[in-house]
Amino acid sequence: MNFALRDHTADVAVEATGDSLAAVFAAVADGMAAAMCDDVPDDGERFDLAVRAEGREALLFDYLDELIYQRDVRAVLPVDNVASIDEGGGDERGSGEREDEWVLSGSARGVPLAGLGAREIKAVTYSEMEIEETPNGWRAYVVFDV
Repeated sequence: MNFALRDHTADVAVEATGDSLAAVFAAVADGMAAAMCDDVPDDGERFDLAVRAEGREALLFDYLDELIYQRDVRAVLPVDNVASIDEGGGDERGSGEREDEWVLSGSARGVPLAGLGAREIKAVTYSEMEIEETPNGWRAYVVFDV
């Protein structure tokens, strides 16, 4: 477990670490799930997701927002998150994609919300969001609106 829940005025925050940028993104996602539910059952099926953005912070925001969307649409709590990140460069490619676009491919195990008693997280915020490389890997801090 590479995350910790932090109290934040009227909200909840997750502080996470990881040996790579992808690992810290997945750890923040696991922290978000922990903020919604104390005890997670072992059931649920994995689902895939992909997110694109023009920067690191936007990618983290959009990734977490997509997980909240998947929670609402699938009626599941996304746990055991896995992510991989590809950062482009700066010019147009023949495929029509911009090389400065960041791409996250990931998966999560969707635990059915029915009977789970999960607390609601309304949204991810940019408020106080931090993503930084440290001597030991990566650190992220994200505040969620509850």
